Amino acid sequence: MTRKLFDEIGIALCERGDERRHAGGCHDLRDTAVDEECRKSRAPEIHPHGCLESAVDDRPVFKSRESHRQAIGNRLIDQRFARKQFMDSNVVPTFLRAQLKRGLLEVKVDAAALPAATLFGFAERRNPKRAFLFVSKVLGRLVPTRPSIMAASFESLVSEIPADLPGPVLVIGVAEAAVGLGAGVHRAYSATRSDSVYLTSTRHPLGTDLFSRFEEEHSHASTHLIHLPVDPEVRDLMLQARSLILVDDEASTGKTFLNLHRALIEAGLNKIERVVTCVLTDWSGGAVRKAIGESTTAVSLLSGSYQFHEDQSAPLPDMLGVGAVSIGGWPLSPRNDWGRLGVRHVDDTLAPNIQIQPGEKVVVVGTGEFVWRPFLLAERAERAGADVYFSATTRSPIAIGHAIEHALSFPDNYGLGIPNFLYNVKPGEFDRVLICTETPAQALPAELVDVLNAEIIFDEQ
Repeated sequence: MTRKLFDEIGIALCERGDERRHAGGCHDLRDTAVDEECRKSRAPEIHPHGCLESAVDDRPVFKSRESHRQAIGNRLIDQRFARKQFMDSNVVPTFLRAQLKRGLLEVKVDAAALPAATLFGFAERRNPKRAFLFVSKVLGRLVPTRPSIMAASFESLVSEIPADLPGPVLVIGVAEAAVGLGAGVHRAYSATRSDSVYLTSTRHPLGTDLFSRFEEEHSHASTHLIHLPVDPEVRDLMLQARSLILVDDEASTGKTFLNLHRALIEAGLNKIERVVTCVLTDWSGGAVRKAIGESTTAVSLLSGSYQFHEDQSAPLPDMLGVGAVSIGGWPLSPRNDWGRLGVRHVDDTLAPNIQIQPGEKVVVVGTGEFVWRPFLLAERAERAGADVYFSATTRSPIAIGHAIEHALSFPDNYGLGIPNFLYNVKPGEFDRVLICTETPAQALPAELVDVLNAEIIFDEQ
């Protein structure tokens, strides 16, 4: 599976190259101070121990510009060439650093399925609780990503999950970032485990019974809800679960996983024998295993450690009011569920009759937690020959700079009265922008639709 991931990411990065640049847009959030720091720190540095150290999230650099141009030509990419370039540069340990407005972030990568620069970059949170952010390049949330790359990462993670987990197996994706990742991991895992069920945490109450809640303490929106499944078969699988697979985009300290695990046990999951933490990048140093015990396994595409040297004189940003956990002006129907109430399978039913031409450059945009059905649509369009990327709106406030090159801000589409954001989707960059929503089309802010010349796809299930 790792070889497949090499192929998928190598091809996509060769094709995408260095085409994206800063641009203005709807409620442009450009931060010139952060931009200036980004420019100052762009040049690579040599670590005292002799390793090449990138001051920011630099894109892969091919050894020959001519070979890069040839690789891009007519999108006929030689997979062996792409894989060799990345494998040659995948040297660990790797040392990276990023100068942020609030301090210096230093990272050591100890193990990786791919070079660090192909998996993640850096950014600065607009959050006084934590300054830094690891931005995944394979998640399809903050950086538009090919669906095939995302699917390859699902498969690669699942290939590392122990095969002997006792069932039933409960897979939980942590909102907001890992809702789609968790669904993808469950899809790949359930291909050989029919006794598995997927459930996502959420910040959207559905009006049905709650099973538990937990806190993600460093987050801009710290409270998570876990609903009790309403389907008797799914509910029974959940309550009888003997193994947990907990999925998030990254683990910085492991505390979110520990909080989630404790909340589930206290709520009544008393048959759990094995726990697997599943992330794209793991910086937690085995914290979950140390706390829970040897029954825990950590799975990731990359692991390492970090230190953040905070500048105590730097001003703290104001915390934006994005933590709402309530039913908004556009309530959600429990009947149209894709994970908040637990599922064993989700069908590809979104926009079944949509026409997308081969070669069209398309970005499919999920909204908030509503990402899995939009991803299935993006995957379908890519299989049909379109040049497809996937991304999603978020309530996470992030400063411009480093891996965040462009940002749009707009009101949320759930009627919560909070700001939402869309990163690295520049107006005019794509032939078509398809914004997918589980709320009616009129709930989407017109300024977002207009600035992107977007088409709205409403899930009418």
